[in-house]
Amino acid sequence: MKVLILCTGNSCRSQMAHGFLQSFDERITVCSAGTKATGKLNPKAVEVMREAGVDISHHTSDQVDMYLNDEWDYVITVCGGANETCPAFLGKVKHRLHIGFDDPSDAIGTPEFVMSEYRRVRDEIKTAFRKLYDEEIKQLIK
Repeated sequence: MKVLILCTGNSCRSQMAHGFLQSFDERITVCSAGTKATGKLNPKAVEVMREAGVDISHHTSDQVDMYLNDEWDYVITVCGGANETCPAFLGKVKHRLHIGFDDPSDAIGTPEFVMSEYRRVRDEIKTAFRKLYDEEIKQLIK
């Protein structure tokens, strides 16, 4: 089972989804990438994932180009609002899904509020990807 999670910057939401999905089942090959990958992880995303017991600090922020020739069981985009450009992936894919989330890096306010937004989005990602794993992916893994 191979899953690619896509976003624009590949620094926050796609990294969180990658971390959670991999933590649910190590038999899944999970990668994440972005159309405009930043080349680094969002430190607040790393922090809130560590709070949830998932270490993503070793992940890399990769350009989607490096995965274009691979075959995927799932390609999942996680960009949020209509103002964002979610990547289109035209490679060999069995299932394409879009599960959108707000970008917590857009949060403005006190440090406490900003971190609460990262935690909220993290928890939404965990819930959505747990549901996907339980209802679809787990049945496909033999």
